[in-house]
Amino acid sequence: MSGGLNFERPVIELKQKIAELKQFTKDKDIDLSGEIAKLEDRLEQLESDIYGNLKPWERVQIARHSERPTTLDYISHIFTDFLEMHGDRLYGDDEAIVAGIAKFHGQPVTVIGHQRGKDTKENLRRNFGMPHPEGYRKALRLMKQANKFNRPIICFIDTKGAYPGMAAEERGQSEAIARNLLEMAGLTVPIICIVIGEGGSGGALALGVGNHIHMLENSTYSVISPEGAAALLWKDASQAQRAAETMKITAPDLKDLDVIDEIIPEVKGGAHRDTAIQAKEIDRVLRQSFDELMKLSKEELVEQRYQKYKNIGQFTFVNDNIRTK
Repeated sequence: MSGGLNFERPVIELKQKIAELKQFTKDKDIDLSGEIAKLEDRLEQLESDIYGNLKPWERVQIARHSERPTTLDYISHIFTDFLEMHGDRLYGDDEAIVAGIAKFHGQPVTVIGHQRGKDTKENLRRNFGMPHPEGYRKALRLMKQANKFNRPIICFIDTKGAYPGMAAEERGQSEAIARNLLEMAGLTVPIICIVIGEGGSGGALALGVGNHIHMLENSTYSVISPEGAAALLWKDASQAQRAAETMKITAPDLKDLDVIDEIIPEVKGGAHRDTAIQAKEIDRVLRQSFDELMKLSKEELVEQRYQKYKNIGQFTFVNDNIRTK
């Protein structure tokens, strides 16, 4: 756990102390099992206190962790026979989005997701997980193919947002995102979306119109980053922590607002602690969604998706005016 997040320092230091004590007992052949057991009990309590009461900004930090599992990590653990497809047939291939066909417990599916890198070289190649319009058009091409061959669609969401550069705007970034929203709303196959890291703005929404939307426990889903919101509200991006507290961007907040369907529990400390175990949790939730959605007809799938988005949020009537909560 070296190089952990700031709020994890007490856990890291205690783990190091336990490791040093175990090494000392081994080197000196001294029995300190009682002291070690006490420290391990203390560690367990400390982890429960810290990871069981995470603040929104701490969840943002975990969602952004450089070692957090990516779409390709989960594909390798959850699916078999994955065949990646490239290109939008209009301009080129965008490696910030991976897409292809695979099998999920024997069921042919289409898998699409944002893909960032784990190091500087890969991040540059994948544009830090911020897609260009050709990435969204590639995703839509695969979605239409899935619709034609009656394959369920699974989308993994993990992006700070769509790339805002001039070249992307010149090639129709806004139109590409809007087109995906429109087309996804009318697809007649099950669509399951899972937020696995950051879900930022329209860049996330372009893969997020689904029958079911799930979120990993320490992921975020928001219209703007905390830094961006702080810069707009208080003209000070350093107020990002304050913004995160008020924006309702964490999984528990979004579950309360009916934006998402289910919170997927994470490995203690974050998904990056054990990708294999985390993948099993995602697999479990996917199977539950499949069991429910595969029973619906094409017309029922479209209607269910429509009703889901129609009913998102909470509001009350005050003097015949709607006031959102």
